[in-house]
Amino acid sequence: MAQRWAEAVAPQRLYLATCRAEDEEMTRRVARHQHMRGAGWQCIEEPLDPAAALDRLFAAAQANGACASQNTLAAGLPEGSQTAVPGVILLDCVSLWIANLLARDQDENTILCKVSALGERLVAPPLPVAVVSAETGLGLVPMSPLGRAFNDVLGLANQELARVCRHVIFVSCGLPLALKGALPEDLC
Repeated sequence: MAQRWAEAVAPQRLYLATCRAEDEEMTRRVARHQHMRGAGWQCIEEPLDPAAALDRLFAAAQANGACASQNTLAAGLPEGSQTAVPGVILLDCVSLWIANLLARDQDENTILCKVSALGERLVAPPLPVAVVSAETGLGLVPMSPLGRAFNDVLGLANQELARVCRHVIFVSCGLPLALKGALPEDLC
């Protein structure tokens, strides 16, 4: 759903990925996602600090806006790489980002501070941003302490990000439901 929206918004899109492909199954999953995206997408992988990546991308986009003759963006990318200036960013996903931080033994308060920092960037971004996250409250309570901690922290993170975003859309069975703001026409 977020990909379809981003593709309707701009021809040049940037996928900010938080996934860590640490096993064969996840590597196949990432490859499938890359194939589904196709042309017009660039990708930056940032599994631990998407707020810092957005800072670099926003600064470069604003600098590019000030210098119309420049048509590539190198800030925020691995050294030596360049890509077309994006017209939209898709951050996918908060759930994996939270899991990555928990896997590094970061506590709830530390993680929620990072979520607040991300939220600050989303209040008035210089270009459209879609943020994807999983919902945590509709399923069973996990059996493990780590699973319960993940649900709790992700639930709080989703609430914080929903608070600062103008639009919040819940998607179930491929159908969008506006929880905050109107559904973008591109999704109807």
